[in-house]
Amino acid sequence: MGKRYLVAGTGKSGIGAANLLLKKNEDVTLYDGNDKLIKEDVIAKLDKPCDILLGELKDDDINKFDIMILSPGIAIDAPFVNKVRDAGITIWGEVELAYRLSKGRVIGITGTNGKTTTTALTGEIMKNYYESVFVVGNIGIPYTSVALDTKDETVTVAEISSFQLETTDEFHPVVTAVLNITPDHLNRHYTMENYTNVKMSITKRQNENEPCVLNYEDEILRKEALKLNNKVIFFSSHSELRDGVCLDGDCIVYREDGNEVRICKTDEMKLVGIHNVENVMAAAAIAICMNVPVEIIRNTIRDFKPVEHRIEYVTTKDGVIYYNDSKGTNTDASTKAIEAMSKPTVLIAGGYDKGVEFDEWIDSFNGKIKKLVLLGKTKDKIAETAKKHGFTDYVFAADLEEAVKMSRDLTESGDVVLLSPACASWDMFKSYEERGILFKEYVNNL
Repeated sequence: MGKRYLVAGTGKSGIGAANLLLKKNEDVTLYDGNDKLIKEDVIAKLDKPCDILLGELKDDDINKFDIMILSPGIAIDAPFVNKVRDAGITIWGEVELAYRLSKGRVIGITGTNGKTTTTALTGEIMKNYYESVFVVGNIGIPYTSVALDTKDETVTVAEISSFQLETTDEFHPVVTAVLNITPDHLNRHYTMENYTNVKMSITKRQNENEPCVLNYEDEILRKEALKLNNKVIFFSSHSELRDGVCLDGDCIVYREDGNEVRICKTDEMKLVGIHNVENVMAAAAIAICMNVPVEIIRNTIRDFKPVEHRIEYVTTKDGVIYYNDSKGTNTDASTKAIEAMSKPTVLIAGGYDKGVEFDEWIDSFNGKIKKLVLLGKTKDKIAETAKKHGFTDYVFAADLEEAVKMSRDLTESGDVVLLSPACASWDMFKSYEERGILFKEYVNNL
């Protein structure tokens, strides 16, 4: 260490990185491009004070630093980031910093959808077997906040987003999983090739004996598997695999070298939907790679409850069931939620535009969606796409509260109301969590 650090971003990741460096008594300056922030308010978030820099980053400022820690919400091609890079300053992300200062083994989980559920379940399995376990990353707990608490025997289960992977270098999970790759964040990564390469970079430090768990049903991942030098373990919800995790009837099984381990039956799980069967398969494969006894894996899966905001049951009112899937922030995640519905459904959707198309998502309605309630920046774009595909049962809402009230009026006993926006929340809310919490509040107030 002993370097001069510039930490960019004053959100959860930036504060976590600054606090970690301050604990190590490093020279830290916390930076944010928003010059309207109040320095005292920023300092109040920290464990102890450090220099605060707001507004434009000038050349004289840049030359004071050796390393910049970049928060994942900041694009790696932002103008000030390019200036820092051009000045020859090393750029790490919060995950890279935490990894370099932590001990033990890391499990790295990424993918467009299913990361949070798979990470939470994997974390529970590890906690039921290993003494020292931390669950960190995109799941909401900064890796930096626990890095100094890790020991040689620690297992850290990390949910890693594409934004976090862009700024890793030595980050080296001993087991990785890529759950799926579907169009998302193309306003940041620009092309599917770039997005795929970033996702697969989670494996770049693994050796030939360190496994990567991949979804066999994902065409992109089947192709990417051919490029990997490390051991690949596939899971599949639709195909029978000679080696890997798949279904034998209604039982999830793990097969390797002619041997079969029966893990659990799908009707024993509290999680619903085929996408959750895939999440369970991935977690089971990871756990087997980590030498966790199958009995512990089985019991943890049976006891595990869905994570908040992911096809979360809210309540039943006048015979209408309400589900909160605010975490369905892209079309693929929302499609999986729609597929999990077995009753006529009023769908609330729309939000921040991430530059993706909605054609396949509209096609996934497949007669299940009786009415589409649209809100947010993408509402007109979605409506145009729906019309193009012959779906005209949509209405517009001014905000989420109105959308909930309209949905109630459009249902009858036996129907479902599903919030699954297929879009990010940032046009109207701070986060998908805030959107989900408000949805539940509005539903319960009906």
